Amino acid sequence: MRPTVLPLLVALLIPQGPSTVPKDWGPAFNPLKPSSHPSYVQRVQPAVVGIKVRVPLDRPSVLTLGPERWGGGVIFDPAGYAVTVSYVLLDAEIIRVTLRDGRIVPAKLVGLDLESGLGVIKLEGDGPWPAASLGDSSKVAVGEVAATVGVEDDNDLMVTQGSVQEIRSFAGYWEYMLDRAFIVAPYNPAFGGSPLVNVQGEIIGITSLRIGEQPPFVNLAIPIELFTASKDELIGKGRVTSRRPRPWIGLYTVPGERGVVVAGMSPVGPARQAGFQRGDVITRINGERVGSQEEFYRRLWQAQVGQDVTLVVLRESTFLVLTVRPIDRYQLLRTTGQ
Repeated sequence: MRPTVLPLLVALLIPQGPSTVPKDWGPAFNPLKPSSHPSYVQRVQPAVVGIKVRVPLDRPSVLTLGPERWGGGVIFDPAGYAVTVSYVLLDAEIIRVTLRDGRIVPAKLVGLDLESGLGVIKLEGDGPWPAASLGDSSKVAVGEVAATVGVEDDNDLMVTQGSVQEIRSFAGYWEYMLDRAFIVAPYNPAFGGSPLVNVQGEIIGITSLRIGEQPPFVNLAIPIELFTASKDELIGKGRVTSRRPRPWIGLYTVPGERGVVVAGMSPVGPARQAGFQRGDVITRINGERVGSQEEFYRRLWQAQVGQDVTLVVLRESTFLVLTVRPIDRYQLLRTTGQ
């Protein structure tokens, strides 16, 4: 796969257009109407919210995600805590949440788990707030009926009833990997942070991405088990500190015929200054062979923050040795409201 596929991958894996850019910050009102959705969707519907975010222009994530973002989320605690995808909230300074009854309330960034791709905000003001129940996603099986409950930027609900088509690992080009992810169909275009709901009306996942080069697309949902296992620590500390910091170099990679291909670099990552070029094929990391993107990530994450990592790359017909020093990206990005 040639490095020129990176713009296409970005377009397919990151929310687009109305799903990410809010129209305005003005008041909105959409009175509740009798629902035609199944009862299990109705159970979670009051807790589904729209999230509009503004990020200062000098923050690192603006370069790739923009200064204004839009996504969905779901309140899981009557105190006003809501979960969504991390890319909506990264570096957030101003957060506004639209409830199903049309109210718009401010919220603050509580914390992010960049490893799972999830984040938490807290609505400001007195509750109790409508809350949905978190389910047990570890028991989800292929073929299970589920609905993606999204919100468009005009606060209209967008519900897609479908099922879990696959349960498999997923590796993203931006140094991201899930050992277990849900592939859901049919596709819901309001996917960024929308809850995936089972027939009991419980949250079993948070929809994160659109996958596919052409229709019919599918959605990738992050199993809620990755959140329930660490939510108390995330809320209390702003990140999951019981895990050692994951080394990050800011290298974009894609699978290729000959191995893992460099498709680009983060504009703020250490790899940008290490001499990589698009089209480089990574063959070894710290002396160990690399045959897949998954192998590359696992071996990179065995390294230590602040200690040099050596990569051997094949550039045209020449092998080159490049050295890069990983950082803790939580020190670079704003991941809490503090």
